[in-house]
Amino acid sequence: MKSTHLHCLIILIISIVSSSASAKDVVVEPSYAWTISEPLGLRYTSTIDTLQYNYFQQAIPSMVSKAYATTGNLGAEGQDQIFFDRPAMSEFFFEDALSAWIPSIKTQKYYNTRIPMTILSYNTGGTSENTQDRLSAVFSGNVNKAIEIGAAMDYIYSKGTYNEQSTSDFTWRVFGSYTGDRYELQAFFNSYNFLNKESGGITDDRYITDPAEVQGGTTTVNNKTIPTNLNNAHSRIYGTELYLNHRYKIGFYENHRDPETDTIVSRTYIPVTSFIWTTNYKSNRHLFLNSGIENDTTFFDNTYFSLQGTNDETSYWKLANTLGVSMLEGFNKYAKFGLAAYVTHEFRKYTQLTDTIESSSAESGRLTTLPQYSIPHTYTENLIWVGGQLTKQQGSIITYNATAQFGLVGSVAGDIDISGDISTKFKLKNDSVKITGYGYFKNKAVPYLINNYISNHFIWQNDFGKERRVRVGGMLDFPLTRTKANVGVENIQNYIYFNNSGLPTQDGGNVQIFSATIDQNFKFGIFNWNNSLTYQTSTNESILPLPKFAIYSNMFLQFTIARVLHVQFGVDCNYYTKYHAPAYNPATMTFHTQQEVECGNFPFMNVYANMKLKKTRFFVMMSHFNESFMGGNFAIPHYPLNGMKFQMGLSVDFAN
Repeated sequence: MKSTHLHCLIILIISIVSSSASAKDVVVEPSYAWTISEPLGLRYTSTIDTLQYNYFQQAIPSMVSKAYATTGNLGAEGQDQIFFDRPAMSEFFFEDALSAWIPSIKTQKYYNTRIPMTILSYNTGGTSENTQDRLSAVFSGNVNKAIEIGAAMDYIYSKGTYNEQSTSDFTWRVFGSYTGDRYELQAFFNSYNFLNKESGGITDDRYITDPAEVQGGTTTVNNKTIPTNLNNAHSRIYGTELYLNHRYKIGFYENHRDPETDTIVSRTYIPVTSFIWTTNYKSNRHLFLNSGIENDTTFFDNTYFSLQGTNDETSYWKLANTLGVSMLEGFNKYAKFGLAAYVTHEFRKYTQLTDTIESSSAESGRLTTLPQYSIPHTYTENLIWVGGQLTKQQGSIITYNATAQFGLVGSVAGDIDISGDISTKFKLKNDSVKITGYGYFKNKAVPYLINNYISNHFIWQNDFGKERRVRVGGMLDFPLTRTKANVGVENIQNYIYFNNSGLPTQDGGNVQIFSATIDQNFKFGIFNWNNSLTYQTSTNESILPLPKFAIYSNMFLQFTIARVLHVQFGVDCNYYTKYHAPAYNPATMTFHTQQEVECGNFPFMNVYANMKLKKTRFFVMMSHFNESFMGGNFAIPHYPLNGMKFQMGLSVDFAN
């Protein structure tokens, strides 16, 4: 069956079942949902993905952030250029470029539902040459009041607008929780397999910026014929993660009596102290394969081991166990906060290319001279931290959370990681204003692979010192005027970055980043205008370039037809100022500095109709419609943004 026919069949099946579910008018919303935080598995209230607003954005790769350095395709590599939203570098840096698409402890959601919940979503777009499809599903059901089980999957298949750009990304996970009087469990297992073609970018940017010049006067460009720097290369990332958080609570039962008969009518368990055990196992594998022999040696500056193509492989796994004890908040009127202490042991193992330095160096002489490094094929680390946590999650006036962790053994000896936030609310003109202060101090060791790495095109061995970061900031939420503000500043000493040659480098000085974001929404009847503006600046643009202004603006009409069909119809725009955007290196899946090309100063606009009918959401959209009269542009050097594309999507909440 052709792919197009399969798409139509899936949409038809979903529509039929959706109509049946809608006719029953069954409420399938969960009672509540939550996420958890490390290291002790504290719960935080969350939402379920059933909102109508901007549902269409999940089909647009550049809409991950107001300023996203994307290689172009959905499910492909990218980096958030809003610095305060950028995740920290992980131990296995290859997966950082795919963090927007990979499930994690921070993004995993748990549910407690009155009846089983299934959400099936599908979106598609483009033609047979550049089709883009995404199919996702989430299921959760309660066996009883205490036990919840669930599963989810997400499959992205996109051929891409340009050559050598296709992605095939599949993730699946199972999860569950148990919430009893004495014992609690939160668990999940994630698995992902991402296969992405690597183009190395197009060979000449004028195919996008001035096609007539490069094509002898012809202005029409067939995107699939634009030559690319690599033509037979791909990256593959495998990963699995198992997380188990156990909590055993010691406390007492509080009796509730009937005031008339003085008999016990119910009992409530009041926990006082809990003992926590968390296990986290994670494994990752990265492969970079290139059988295009000619461009493999010409695109990269160095070739160390093979002139017959590249077959790099790097793997990593860790096993972490945390034991903690916690005094729980709220077991009596004097217990105004929760207090915990814990110890964590982590074992890590890295495997890289087999040491073939002596045999390979005798080859034809065209290979790059090998540096005199000694990098073992396998390397293990034993690490120990101790820490404490102070929290107040209950109460309407002040809540706070503070965590301090100190490294004791291994490369993390001397590490310090202290972070926290505090929030308060007060009344102003019959509304509640929320103010939050946040900050952290981190003095942390550099990941092993940043100090020691070996591959066909890149070898490095460093002895970097600890990177020190201090951040302070505050947030204001004023619902009456639909205003939110977030202002912060960060100082980084010994900043780690990838330089113009794609090699990790440590700057010995200090870099300061100032960031201020204001969200301002307007509403006049059915007319809505939502805006988000971020201003940020870096004191050293050569090593940490950032767009100074990033804007997201969404102008739409929101109304209801026949009291059942909710419609959001409008146009949105993403824009950021010019800057020396980072370049992408396909062999290491990293973003590095460059001073040759500026990107930005270009609006990316979508016109859409986003609708919700009972438990069904659907959209139609022309993404990047302004390309038709403004031309294309780049998010990073030599990787054009996705072109204009008609897209549609459907999401159904099924009643089981």
